[in-house]
Amino acid sequence: MRSFRKRSRIIGWTFFDFGNTAFSVIIVTVIFPRYFIGQIAGGHRWLWGLAVSLSMAIAALLAPPLGAAADFSQNRKRFLLIFTLASVICTALLSLTGPGMVVTAMLLFIIANVGFEGGIVFYDSFLPGITTRTSYGRVSGYGYAMGYLGSLAILIITSLLLPGSDDPGYLDAVRSTFLLAAAFFFVFSLPLFFVVPEPPLAGPPPPSLYRAGIQRAGKTFRALFIERTHPALARFLIAFFIYNDGILTVVAFAAVFAQQVLAMSDTEIIGFFAVVQTSAVIGSIVFGVITDKIGPKRTIAITLVIWIAIVVGAYFVQTSAQFYAVALAAGVAMGSSQSASRSLMALLTPRTREAEFFGFFDGLCGKASAVIGPLMFGIMADLTGERIAALSVGVFFVAGLWLLRGVNEE
Repeated sequence: MRSFRKRSRIIGWTFFDFGNTAFSVIIVTVIFPRYFIGQIAGGHRWLWGLAVSLSMAIAALLAPPLGAAADFSQNRKRFLLIFTLASVICTALLSLTGPGMVVTAMLLFIIANVGFEGGIVFYDSFLPGITTRTSYGRVSGYGYAMGYLGSLAILIITSLLLPGSDDPGYLDAVRSTFLLAAAFFFVFSLPLFFVVPEPPLAGPPPPSLYRAGIQRAGKTFRALFIERTHPALARFLIAFFIYNDGILTVVAFAAVFAQQVLAMSDTEIIGFFAVVQTSAVIGSIVFGVITDKIGPKRTIAITLVIWIAIVVGAYFVQTSAQFYAVALAAGVAMGSSQSASRSLMALLTPRTREAEFFGFFDGLCGKASAVIGPLMFGIMADLTGERIAALSVGVFFVAGLWLLRGVNEE
């Protein structure tokens, strides 16, 4: 009975990851960016970049108090429900947006994305309560795997819903995918709320969660970058901040690039992202083995070289077939970059300060790193076109690689 309860809690937890990928795929990556730029913003790519940057900046500012709430609150399900509902409701309301509704659409997207990103902080905090410390990596991997499966599922459903772009009901079908994303996210988030218990507290709750979160983030920042008690870790976090900005920029604008530069259809773009998701799974597994063999620092360096080749390839690509090859490489690089970065972070983090430093890594660095790149790409795309904008993203990968060279892995 205990074993069944344990398995049901793990499955219920992973279903949240299965469901929330509908938001990241439909709203952040594949469908809504093209709808926003083409139908709402009059072709201005910088407005989409601004919306992404603003939402991630807000999420980064909220990360410290949310991290404290995730550690010390006895009502984490309530927090998670509030952020989930905010994302779901605003995602559904995006289906009502149309030409000229720039401010409304941006506000709805920003709230939805903040709800999505804020909810992840609480979702992650449930992990210690459903498994043992020795199984964290394995169960976390189950969550990632369910997320990739959810991505593939929502891509297949979306491909069946969308008619050709010349169909009179095409835009209505596009807007219906926003409702689909909201429903998918909501339905598959429910098992967590019913079968997963409140996780154990990290300690007695402080008088103010916001103040505690800000103080903890300030303490971590001071230790890393002012007192420089862990110079290798500080240098890695700066490198991660920069190259992760490039990765998140690619994610935010890949579908726009495919449509604007190569005139790819919805079916081709959905197939493109299916290739990315599939190769990301393969990349995570293969480079996981490579990481154990050569170490995470060298593995990250290899993935950054792949990323540089990807943006150079995007500049020269001429056909959909060539872009699919770029997608294959991007998926491999994406899955391996995430896995190896987490491994190097674990290697450099002092044994007694894992929660503090990983909270800074995931919460603040992970979210704030998406502030500069998307806005820069949008402005560059409007001024010079997508090809030059794609090539400019390589600056993030080159800078990240240069900084990574100075990280003492020992």
